[in-house]
Amino acid sequence: MAPPYPASGCGSPHPAPCQPAAMAAPRGSTPPRSGRKAAPAPAGLGPQCSFNPAAASPSGRAAGLRNMSRRFAAGSRKYSGTVNAESLCWTPAVNSKSSVCIENMPSEMLIKVFSYLDAISLLQVACVNKRFYQLASDNGIWLKIYSSRFPAKRRIWKNGLLQMETAPLSCAAVEERKPGYWKREYISKQIAAVQVRVMQLVKPVDPYTGLPCKNQKAIKVSGLSWIIVVKDKNEKEHVMETAHLSFKDTSVSIFWDGTSWPCLDVLSTLKLFGVLSLFPDQSTAPSKNGPRRRSLIAEYYLSHLTESSAAVGSDKLVQLFSLNPGLVVGLWKGSNEIAFVMASLHYHQLLERSALGSATVQYSLPPHKPVLDDIDPEYGLHGYDLHLDMHSGKHACMCGTFRNLFCRKGDIENGYLKLTVVSLKDNTKHIPLIGTVGLSWETTAFKGIVKDCCMLDVTVLDETQKPFWCFSAPVCMELSSKVSNLYDYMGHIYTADYVDSEGKVCAELVWLEETKEYFIVSLVLYISIEKVNNWYGTSY
Repeated sequence: MAPPYPASGCGSPHPAPCQPAAMAAPRGSTPPRSGRKAAPAPAGLGPQCSFNPAAASPSGRAAGLRNMSRRFAAGSRKYSGTVNAESLCWTPAVNSKSSVCIENMPSEMLIKVFSYLDAISLLQVACVNKRFYQLASDNGIWLKIYSSRFPAKRRIWKNGLLQMETAPLSCAAVEERKPGYWKREYISKQIAAVQVRVMQLVKPVDPYTGLPCKNQKAIKVSGLSWIIVVKDKNEKEHVMETAHLSFKDTSVSIFWDGTSWPCLDVLSTLKLFGVLSLFPDQSTAPSKNGPRRRSLIAEYYLSHLTESSAAVGSDKLVQLFSLNPGLVVGLWKGSNEIAFVMASLHYHQLLERSALGSATVQYSLPPHKPVLDDIDPEYGLHGYDLHLDMHSGKHACMCGTFRNLFCRKGDIENGYLKLTVVSLKDNTKHIPLIGTVGLSWETTAFKGIVKDCCMLDVTVLDETQKPFWCFSAPVCMELSSKVSNLYDYMGHIYTADYVDSEGKVCAELVWLEETKEYFIVSLVLYISIEKVNNWYGTSY
């Protein structure tokens, strides 16, 4: 094949000195030097241009360069020209495309590159493909990370004292383990460290409620958050991150809204998870895209929601449905589309349930060991305390504590222990509700309040001030057929009841039209005898 340049050109295999031909010089100028030939232009650039920068005037030199630039621009794109003040020569353009790809690199080089990454980056790289997953699980890399985070200690005698020092790395620790062993060890140890840290935060107990007194601080420090995952009938999952948190004395309300909810007709289940960052020490603000661990708190079934679940209230835009424990689903009226979801979580064992479970198994509370008492003939029937909160999700309606509740053996009926908190006859203990009673809700476009509906937080402590029965759930005030015959409270009577497997709460309220407020005139707790016997080791 013919070379791209003439044999005498400066781009030939044996380039000759390149000198352009002399141009007509102005009068009085020095004639061009002889013995040097001009380099021929490549094909496609037209007649050969000649220019002698030493002989031309500044204006002529500039005109010649402009003329040459035009010829270069009209030439082939395969070549690029460079102009030198002393000589002109053609330099071919280098059209080289990089063929280096990280996936084509040898495994040894990739492992070397991965060894400079931290734990979070390694877990992200492992998601690229199967080969990267295997290389990013290298025992040598993870043993180094494990040893820097959890250094091994050994005891030595030094200067007559028993001291601890860091043990050196062992090659056998890498070679004798299966692939991925130190990665799994590091992750499991990190999970255990996070759990210990969370448990340290909930140790101080509030003597007023019997619950951890620094729940709000513990939640923020630990980076704990909550998500819900709705699954449709095709097993496709839709994750909704937390939008709003509202802290109360004994519970936290979590509110999710958005416009990307799937239609209720295609949904099968809803799962509530607590989420913790896997490496909280390495990030001041836990990232939603970083490695996180889920703990299943509750699972709800959404099939036939409107038929099987209790409607707790409605307003002009939404209708509310309640699912135990403590979940409220708001549906837009006239459609099966979700407007929002709200969960009210009681503080009792909240951090344990949100951090110590797994993605598939809920955290199970440790079994309670009953302490027998053969001296007290009514052991387990007295000494109860009740802390009661009623709120709208954002604003408190009522908060009160009732001490030394009891029940006599003769008052046990229908398998329930009856604890009278507020008596209809004792008007000195009747309690008003503050503000507008209703459940507040808000989305990006609308907001409202469902009246005569609120969240009820109940905390019952036993005689040793340990949490005995705790829950947070929505209740609805329903108009009763009875008419108040109380002299101080003449008005319509409403009832607000709650029932689960451990007991019942029955409340009666009177609506005073003159002052536009509710008064609780009767409040009775019914606790299951089976729960009492299991807790105290009795046989009522």
